[in-house]
Amino acid sequence: MRRLSALALPILAAALVACSSSAAPGWTYAPVPSASAGASGAAGSPAASGAASTAPSTAPSTAASASPSAAASGGGSTVLKIEAPSGAATAGFDPKTLTAAANTAFTIHFDNEDNQAPHNVELKDASGGAVQLGGDTKFFTGPGERDYQVPALTAGTYTYFCVVHPTTMTGTLTVQ
Repeated sequence: MRRLSALALPILAAALVACSSSAAPGWTYAPVPSASAGASGAAGSPAASGAASTAPSTAPSTAASASPSAAASGGGSTVLKIEAPSGAATAGFDPKTLTAAANTAFTIHFDNEDNQAPHNVELKDASGGAVQLGGDTKFFTGPGERDYQVPALTAGTYTYFCVVHPTTMTGTLTVQ
């Protein structure tokens, strides 16, 4: 019995030292890419399908904008920004209207700042049919960000909405 106690003491001391160390752990958590990202018609790699953006960002967000901007990668693609501010379940998206060029693919950058309820962005055409978006379209509680790849759309009026709050979180996308 004493031999067991004498062996346990060094093991316990080593564990205590390891747990109290200020060094970073030798591992990190990375979520598994979603199955929907690969099925979006992207090139097949997680980076190409937008799965790299599935983890919440810790970078400061910028104000939502209804105007297109160049992508951070310098690729020249159009990015439309939509934000769900705190309380978005009752206040809705910001902005509530967007404009995009017809017959040109673009990206919707969704900044979910609401930590009170889960949200996402989906898109439907004038007849109510779903527009297939690339990226992780599952709803999530903020703060966090997602990028959705939108295929080239024909001219017309489309509705963007949150699946969880489809009556209050809605907006109009005009493609011209």
